[in-house]
Amino acid sequence: MTTVRRPAADGLAVRAVTLSDPLCATMLRELEHEYVTRYGPIASDEMARYPDAEFAPPDGLLLLLLRDGEPVAGGAYRRYDGHSAELKRIWTHSGHRRSGLARRIVQELERAAAARGYRRVYLTTGPRQPEARALYLAAGYTPLFDTAADPETIGPLPFEKHLGRGAPRAATTTASTVTAAGPGAAEPGRTRP
Repeated sequence: MTTVRRPAADGLAVRAVTLSDPLCATMLRELEHEYVTRYGPIASDEMARYPDAEFAPPDGLLLLLLRDGEPVAGGAYRRYDGHSAELKRIWTHSGHRRSGLARRIVQELERAAAARGYRRVYLTTGPRQPEARALYLAAGYTPLFDTAADPETIGPLPFEKHLGRGAPRAATTTASTVTAAGPGAAEPGRTRP
């Protein structure tokens, strides 16, 4: 079952889905194109790195922002450790960039993760994604790397943000918490250094 919050004043609806939902096809295709363009053919492996169940409740979630029923942004979280969610697959449709949609999906994911009891969000982004780095800094994430260093010498750029009283509220106020049924409970995530 997929749960949708009705569109807010900006016309965007939030929908929780599974990776196998046909609505995810554009997101997955564009993400793979971005990864391969920036990092080469080996980067396409990233799209198959995690099983679908890791982005399904109760430990994970995949959200899409829809405008007129079409996905314009999306992203997911998965369990990183006992108190942390890890953001993955943050995406804005190529025809809708630079309009605040990535920040909106990050806020929706943070709110949902906090509602599930996570106290921290962890994420990494690639060294060749300066717009993602800027997004996370602007959204209040703490870099866990030397920001003065050349990103290419670091590898994946880790960030964290603690959730709690100051966690963002959903941008819409028209419905209850977003939930989705997935292909079963997700296994706890693997902790990585």
